[in-house]
Parts: sequence; structure tokens; C-alpha cells
Amino acid sequence: MSPAPRTPCWLMKAEPDSRVVKNQDVKFSVDDFERVGITPWEGVRNHEAKNLMMQMRIGDRVLFYHSNCKNPGVAAFAEVVKEGYPDYTAWDQSHPYFDTKTKKDSPTWYMVEVEFKSRASHFVPLSVLKGIPAGNVPEYLTTEDVEAIKGMALINRGRLSVQRVEEEAWDAVRKMAERGGWSEELTKKAKGRKKQAAAEGVEDGAEPSSKEPVKPKNNPRKRKTRSAGEEDSVPVRRSTRARTKE
Repeated sequence: MSPAPRTPCWLMKAEPDSRVVKNQDVKFSVDDFERVGITPWEGVRNHEAKNLMMQMRIGDRVLFYHSNCKNPGVAAFAEVVKEGYPDYTAWDQSHPYFDTKTKKDSPTWYMVEVEFKSRASHFVPLSVLKGIPAGNVPEYLTTEDVEAIKGMALINRGRLSVQRVEEEAWDAVRKMAERGGWSEELTKKAKGRKKQAAAEGVEDGAEPSSKEPVKPKNNPRKRKTRSAGEEDSVPVRRSTRARTKE
């Protein structure tokens, strides 16, 4: 018998902490996601991330990830329920990520709709995931699990807000979310490496060429500092605009 077809998997980031852009709070936490049920994934303004969303199909599985915060990581599981269609927020001048270069009759940006499925019983921190390649491995993970996590774009290309996830990696993260079991010491070791990288002037897992330049401290429009390894432009998610599940 031929093996069962693989279901494509993805990781999608949102910001759980308040951050105001154009007088609007762009935060969208796991609490917000669970409350609204279904949300359009609006505000993606990165061509690679957009192209990945255009490959998504109904039923594809999603890791919902807290980004641009003190403790980034996988917070929940979700599923694609509507395939790519034009992102109308790009034409909305009041939207934080309004784009003057895209037109309704020739859209540049697209979005999908994603449905909340379940919370991670154990939040899976980025610090723990990044500790796995260094040998800080929960005892229940298999060699195959470890290799799958090592290959994740999240570990090797942390900035992108929409990422493809291999099915083996998705299963390994799901196992971690269900069982937890990593020690506080493991988390501290991973955070220690992150601080060391910061002290050396290199963002942990980031791409130096895409690092946002630091603005002067007296600039009132200074943006909130990104967490190491996070994308420069995480898509906005406005819970007041999201559709609730019918």
C-alpha cells in the first residue's frame, strides 16, 4: 500500500503584546484567537510569506506562534479554512499596513482564513526549541523528532512570519505541547546562549542583513524592539475585525 498523503503544515506568527500602529493596537494573542474562532490572516507585507500563504489549502494544519514578545513560542494549533484571496486591508488607509502601491483591480497582497483548534497544553518556547540542536532534548523525543526540529525554518530562518513546517516537525512540536517535561535548567541554558549572542552583536537565528536599523532614543516613533530571531514585520491581527465562528 502507498503511504497516506501528507497534510501540509505551517507556522504563523502573531503578536500577543500590545503595540500601537496608526492609533490601533495590533496585538493578537492566543486568548484573542480562541475568542474569535476564525480570523483572516491580514496584514502580511512580505512577498515570500504571501507566496507561502497562496500555497495553503483548506485543511492544512497550523502552529500558532507568539512573536515579538518576551517569551516567543508555539501557543496553539489551528487549521486553514479559506484559501488565498485579496487582502482588502491593503486598500484601507486607516489600516496599520495600508499599501499605497497596491490597487483593488490589481492586488499585490493576499490572505487566508484560519480557525482556532486547540491550545498547546504546554506552551513550547522558542528557547527550548533552539536548545534541542545543542543537545538539550526532552527524553521522550526520538532521534527523528530531533532531526525534524533541527531542520525547522523557525530555527534556521527565524524572521519570516509565515513558514512551511515539515509534517515530522509538526508532530514533534505537537508531542512537546502535549507532554511538556523540559526543565527550568534547560530553558535557562537556551536563554543564556541567546544573551551571549546578543552581547556579541548577533541576533540568535536572525538574518543580519534584514535587521531593522535602530532609531535614536529621542525619536517618538521608535518601534518596539524585536525579540531575537523574530521577523521585522509581523502581520497585524485585529481581533475586532476577525470573524467569529458561526
